[in-house]
Amino acid sequence: METIDINRLKSGEVNLGTSIMAVQFKDGVVVGADSRTTTGSYIANRVTDKLTHVHDRIYCCRSGSAADTQAIADIVHYYLQIQTQTRGAPPSVHTAANVFQELCYTNKDALSAGIIVAGWDKESGPSVYNIPLGGGLFRQPWAIGGSGSTYVYGYCDATYQEGWSRDQTICVDHIMDALALAMSRDGSSGGVIRMCVITEDGVERLFVPGNELPKFWQGKECWARL
Repeated sequence: METIDINRLKSGEVNLGTSIMAVQFKDGVVVGADSRTTTGSYIANRVTDKLTHVHDRIYCCRSGSAADTQAIADIVHYYLQIQTQTRGAPPSVHTAANVFQELCYTNKDALSAGIIVAGWDKESGPSVYNIPLGGGLFRQPWAIGGSGSTYVYGYCDATYQEGWSRDQTICVDHIMDALALAMSRDGSSGGVIRMCVITEDGVERLFVPGNELPKFWQGKECWARL
């Protein structure tokens, strides 16, 4: 068996150089992410789950430093559990997003974390919040983040339509296409696609293996949904 000299690896923190996305529709939200985790130029994990449960119907998509985002998600999960016990009711997505934003903003010089928070609650229904590096907070009908997002902003702007808010399937297809396109161009994104559909009825997990991703360089068939 060949031994690996770790000194040959490019130095760098374990980083979720990544592609994450969330889209709101009439009855809920769809969140999705690739699965590649890198340490410098070395792929430390090719099947990471970057969709993190923080409450029953609230998930976050994580990008940036793996350690930072995991720690933040754990703190938010703990806070929301305490609030649920104190209030006797589940928290809103806005509350979860505000806790994420507070942690990211007050520690912006120490953390590398870009978060998308999405979910469903009785107060406001489905909602998507984007918290980019630096700790801003923006509610949007759709949001993308991570290193792969720079490749697909134009694609998402050109293809997203307000009428999609009535159709869950179109939102799932849109996220799959956008993430596959980002993964095909961004060296820090790759692996498989994981998605969650979050509605009042619950959470449905979706999985797209790497060999079933849309391949945009293999003919017109991949663009049939545009």
